[in-house]
Amino acid sequence: MSRVCDLTGKRAMVGNNVSHAMNKTKRKFSVNLVKKRFYLAEEDKWITLRVAASTIKTINKNGIAAVLKKAKADGFIK
Repeated sequence: MSRVCDLTGKRAMVGNNVSHAMNKTKRKFSVNLVKKRFYLAEEDKWITLRVAASTIKTINKNGIAAVLKKAKADGFIK
């Protein structure tokens, strides 16, 4: 299962570890994913999503319905 946020599409980034001697080796910056249940009041049901911690903050600010609508418009969910 790939580590991708269900609502925003955030995924791991690639960068370098840089030592004191400026040697560079590849590394990954993983996404902080959390499996979380959300309640949809309009449909009277619970849904489980794997979302980034930053996405949870956005949901708290804007509401789950607005974030789902934007994710559908952006093509992350069908």
